[in-house]
Amino acid sequence: MRSIWKGSIAFGLVNVPVKVYTATEDHDIKFHQVHGKDGGRIKYNRVCSECGNVVQFADIDKAYLSEDGTQVILTDEDFDKLPAAEKHEIPVLQFVPSEQIDPILFEKSYFLEPDSASPKAYQLLASTLTESDRTALVHFTLRQRTRLAALRVRDGVLVIQTLLWPDEVRAADFDKLVDAAAPSDKELSMAKMLVESMSEDFQPDTYTDDYQTQLQKMLDEAIANGGQKVSVPAQAAHAADAEVVDLVAALQRSVDAAKSGKDGDGAEAEAEKPSKAGKRAPARKTG
Repeated sequence: MRSIWKGSIAFGLVNVPVKVYTATEDHDIKFHQVHGKDGGRIKYNRVCSECGNVVQFADIDKAYLSEDGTQVILTDEDFDKLPAAEKHEIPVLQFVPSEQIDPILFEKSYFLEPDSASPKAYQLLASTLTESDRTALVHFTLRQRTRLAALRVRDGVLVIQTLLWPDEVRAADFDKLVDAAAPSDKELSMAKMLVESMSEDFQPDTYTDDYQTQLQKMLDEAIANGGQKVSVPAQAAHAADAEVVDLVAALQRSVDAAKSGKDGDGAEAEAEKPSKAGKRAPARKTG
């Protein structure tokens, strides 16, 4: 991995030098756009709508259009005047109980590596966060933008996760839930039984991205065939589930099926096991 940021965590009067690395990566297969008729690459030019000329990146500024149609153009110099945290410091603002941070606020994750001859201060901060079950709220400036972020520990390594601001999370306001009837005691009891019968420890490695696997297989077969597409049978579409009228009966059948998958043996038991394939990714636009 290559570090993308270098600085220090300001933990009171304690300074913790660190390097920052992107913690996740995208394994989706990448495509480019072509003309379907002859396979030629599609190219895009940055053309000015006023003069009709192609514009270079160096000559492009950012503009904001107000509701009344007034356009304001800002340059890089304008953005440099805006308030931002120290670019090479991650100041700790406060420590909060970890369970109080709603996971919906998490945005992107970064690993922190100690960047000093002795990682004692790094280890001190990591151990303190672990034993106190607290998460540090920090300011993290990356690419000229300061974000609120959560600093926590994962497998002994400090991790920063940038957070969305509260007003960036939409309110879920659904009319159908306003007067929705509460489940009956029997329905709730059966649902809990189903949850119990399907409960296991979370093991991420048991889940696979079937969409990417099958897509790669399709591409490999086409490449082996000299670039010609291979005829692949279309997968049957799943019919939309009808509204369940008798929830208790449906839950009972679900519990029986789950128990059969756990307790049965042989091919029949394997057939009853719920699939652990990952969710299919939605079709991506190629670019």
